[in-house]
Amino acid sequence: MVYLLPLFTVMIWGGNSIVNKLAASAIEPSSMSFYRWFVAMLILTPFCLPTFIKQWQVIKPYLSKLAFLAMLGMVLNQSLGYYAGLTTTASNMALITSLVPLLSVFLSVPLLGKRLSPLSIAGGVISLSGLAFMLGKGDIGFFLDKDMTQGDFLTILSASVYALYCVLLKRWKMPLSNWTLIYSQGLFAVAMLIPLWLSSDTLLPTQASLPLIAYASILGSIAAPWMWVKAIDLIGADSSAMFMNLLPVFAVTLAAILLGETIHSYHVLGGLMVISGVILSQFKLRRAVVTAVDADKA
Repeated sequence: MVYLLPLFTVMIWGGNSIVNKLAASAIEPSSMSFYRWFVAMLILTPFCLPTFIKQWQVIKPYLSKLAFLAMLGMVLNQSLGYYAGLTTTASNMALITSLVPLLSVFLSVPLLGKRLSPLSIAGGVISLSGLAFMLGKGDIGFFLDKDMTQGDFLTILSASVYALYCVLLKRWKMPLSNWTLIYSQGLFAVAMLIPLWLSSDTLLPTQASLPLIAYASILGSIAAPWMWVKAIDLIGADSSAMFMNLLPVFAVTLAAILLGETIHSYHVLGGLMVISGVILSQFKLRRAVVTAVDADKA
């Protein structure tokens, strides 16, 4: 039953791609980004604010880092995703987002001092080839002679930003609980998103956007982080991370059922290449972690 935690988390994340696409026709991206975290903070405040106030002196030295992390993981990453939904498919967003673990491995080289293994390089080549094959609709030389859609570019940028967020979160280890980390960053995110929200043509959410905001704020911003952290505590970060590879499977399936998106052979083949490359890079990373633990015990 413990393995249902990361499974449900990844299912929620897969649903985020559907929400991003549906939100494109229901609410302005600027408003969606703001209301997602505004509602989440309203729900979390009664539970997290007392601890936040009590630990203020511990939190205070890390405010600049928390603000930068909020800008990356909660403002840029998610805002780019909502804007991407205007010009690309949910399937493309999900498959591109599945590159996050691989991008994190490559960013760990300069930021965490990790060495890039041959398997990581091979995994990168396979994943990028699969991405080119998918975006080029079967043409693996897509990047050489064609331009990608704005939505695909924004999703790649969003995935890169979130990978940087994940790596910096590891680099800047802070003596704060996970809920305090999320709540602190959420407060910064709301403050940063207010100017973007005020630039919207319509400030109030539309009726059609209410269930999307509820999904993104309650499931995407509260339930999923809690289940993911709990899964890491119970089965470990490495085992939990492997479930990330199921994200595009759930998202593409939901896109076909709920949005009527047609799944072509190049989606399947390109997606398999992307996922295989990510698994390959993670496999070496997992072995390296185990080796390091064994060395410490010796």
